[in-house]
Amino acid sequence: MQNITLLILCLLIGVALRRFARVPENAHLALNGFIINVAFPALVLTQVHDLHLSRSLAFPVLMPWLLFATGAGAFWLLARYFQLSAPQTGALMLTGGLGNTSFMGLPMLEAFYGSREVATGILIDTLGTYLVLSTLGITVASVYSHGATDLRSVIRRVITFPPLIAVLAAAVLMNVQYPPLVTQVLARLGATLAPLALVSIGLQIRASAWRGNRAALAVGLGYKLLVAPAAIALLYVGLLQMSGTHVRATVLEAGMGPQIGAAIVASQYGLAPELVTLMVGVGTLLAFLTLPCWWALLSIA
Repeated sequence: MQNITLLILCLLIGVALRRFARVPENAHLALNGFIINVAFPALVLTQVHDLHLSRSLAFPVLMPWLLFATGAGAFWLLARYFQLSAPQTGALMLTGGLGNTSFMGLPMLEAFYGSREVATGILIDTLGTYLVLSTLGITVASVYSHGATDLRSVIRRVITFPPLIAVLAAAVLMNVQYPPLVTQVLARLGATLAPLALVSIGLQIRASAWRGNRAALAVGLGYKLLVAPAAIALLYVGLLQMSGTHVRATVLEAGMGPQIGAAIVASQYGLAPELVTLMVGVGTLLAFLTLPCWWALLSIA
């Protein structure tokens, strides 16, 4: 659980740095730029390059795609009912539709199911969560930040998104052995993503963020932590009658807190930054309570 402790600590460091004015007011913008253009691609180049694909893992990989699609539809409908703004709706689609299947998910899988299921989590994260963010996620961010209807503009934003370029490059280089120095540099740069992202989120947390965001926060976290894993459990275990540890691990991954990368993208595109910080901060903490409950339910299913 060392990684989980690091996540919480980095979040608190960001809060403290802002509270005591130790960094400029817009320091998070520089961090976000480094994360999207350097750390995120470096991590993807490492993870995708080392993937070992298997037909049996198709359903785990499909999970993030299903949740993002159903979440986008659900948040679109709920936004009309709760009269949420376009930036709030886009923020919920990104942070409520994508889970922290890596920095929270992998340590949790190892804690609950052992190291054998870490490989399942890596596939879910790389071919699922990261690829969704790099395609559908960046499309949602483009549309809801500027109300863009120009297809050419949206496509340009998608194909120039650095993590997607990294995914494609890593796929092309799968059969090419990275030199040891390249591997080490990519690993070091990729390892900075989670700490810097949580510091960035902490820098943006304000007490005033609760005003006007309570309903949106409840809707977003309700879907991410409760509805999402329940829907995957119903589909995979209930309807498709699937079983096995990798299926239970997939359901648990569906219940992880909001994805850090999605929060950074949402912030960069100006999608309700205060709501985004609440989704990640509160969602990460609540996930420590909900995940053991899901694990216990899956153990007796």
